[in-house]
Amino acid sequence: METTTEHALRDAGLRATAGRIAVLEALVSMPHSDAEHVFRVVSSALPTTSIQSVHNILADLTAAGLTRRIEPAGSAALYERRVNDNHHHVVCSQCGAISDVDCVVGHAPCLSPSETGGYTVQTAEVTFWGTCPDCAASAA
Repeated sequence: METTTEHALRDAGLRATAGRIAVLEALVSMPHSDAEHVFRVVSSALPTTSIQSVHNILADLTAAGLTRRIEPAGSAALYERRVNDNHHHVVCSQCGAISDVDCVVGHAPCLSPSETGGYTVQTAEVTFWGTCPDCAASAA
């Protein structure tokens, strides 16, 4: 019987390989992970997996719309499964923890630029920076 992950891959036009399934399932439990972290998790289940393979899989999944790549300043590229909802992120400037922030208006894009230069805007990405509750408690 086909799993939800296999079905999602096939619906996106991708083969449901063991590596792709493992990467997608890893991102469900650990959103906002970089390729190195995903590799460590996936390689424990699939020891023949290489870091290059994980990078390639993440690129394929992102191109197919199954994952989203974000790049907060000072961070490696991070990946998540939450896609197609134009949400934003808040990043702790002390420890780097990241959380999702729902779009303020609720429809994409939730920000309207003052000038588009002729572009048709499809999404807006905002990164809020601050101090997470754990770091704030440690400082107190």
